[in-house]
Amino acid sequence: MAERQVAQLGPGTACCGWNHCGRRLAAGAVDGFVSVYDSQASPSSKWQAHEHAIVNVVWLPSEYGDAIACVCADGTLSLWEEVAAGLFSFILFRFPVTAYSDGQVKVFELMDSLELDKWQLQAEFQNITDPISRFGKPACTSASIAWNPRRGGSQQASFAIGFNSDSPHFNSCKIWEFEEAHQRWLPLVELGSPNDMGDRVCDVAWAPNIGRPYEIIAVATCKAIAIWYVGLNSDGGPSTENVAVLSGHDGEVWQLEWDMGGMTLASTGSDGVVKLWQANLDGVWHEQAVLDCTGSHN
Repeated sequence: MAERQVAQLGPGTACCGWNHCGRRLAAGAVDGFVSVYDSQASPSSKWQAHEHAIVNVVWLPSEYGDAIACVCADGTLSLWEEVAAGLFSFILFRFPVTAYSDGQVKVFELMDSLELDKWQLQAEFQNITDPISRFGKPACTSASIAWNPRRGGSQQASFAIGFNSDSPHFNSCKIWEFEEAHQRWLPLVELGSPNDMGDRVCDVAWAPNIGRPYEIIAVATCKAIAIWYVGLNSDGGPSTENVAVLSGHDGEVWQLEWDMGGMTLASTGSDGVVKLWQANLDGVWHEQAVLDCTGSHN
């Protein structure tokens, strides 16, 4: 399979993300700059979004136009909307779901889809399933959030979140679902086996679903990548199955990303290698390809 370079990311690039159709790439750097690439080696747009390093960039869903959320190392967030070709305008320091270093999770609601500068705080809670117990405030290094890609209709809004903290009660990946009747977020299920419950979570990725009767969620911990199938059992409650543990990286996994069809998972980590994972016809997950930082592949 022939590979071609689609963009040359400059030195200091710390994170990147594709837009919904996979045609535009946004990259954040340690100097606070954001670059957008449009099928060319050089960026079509570049601006300073923050004074400190950017640790994550995320494109908003297509229904909100071309807009990018940036997460800064100092704990601030910014939202940028493309108001003209290659020109992005600052909107505000808020984003629908945010996780904080003290373990708090805040959900913000957009008041008008045509006005991206009008948000309100909808809910605030901690990533724990036992609301009675008190675990204090953990010291969190990072948190990973992945929305359910299926939205609208009868589908309830839901997302998965896991923490990288000093408290195992907060760390384990949990799926939260919005209950319309009482207008509140409830923990739906916890993704973790007895052996890895509470492991630090490095990243979470929710696969796009095109006709599957179950959801696929990948969770990267300090040990490996776990593939989870989430569906419904006979009584209508949630069911989970850990179908694979992928441990091909030599070191910590940094980032996970699904392709548009939810069939191939890409992972990268401290070993400087990108790995592609797929399930065969028998449902067995395996390493499909390996790419090193120089662009060679197996």
